[in-house]
Amino acid sequence: MKDELDISLLERRVDELIRTVDRLRDENLSLREQQTSLLTERSKLLEKTELARTRVEAMIHRIKSMEQG
Repeated sequence: MKDELDISLLERRVDELIRTVDRLRDENLSLREQQTSLLTERSKLLEKTELARTRVEAMIHRIKSMEQG
């Protein structure tokens, strides 16, 4: 009887462990996808920032040229 209870408890714990591993695997995959998405977004934002900086610098240069001319 005791052995059956021990085996039953062990089975429940193994089942719980399997569910935990599955949940963590899914969470890990989701986090990796989110990381990839955020890195892509960051890259795009850096490009936009650089483009804006270049445009602002060009406008400043044109304004200074107009003031001198």
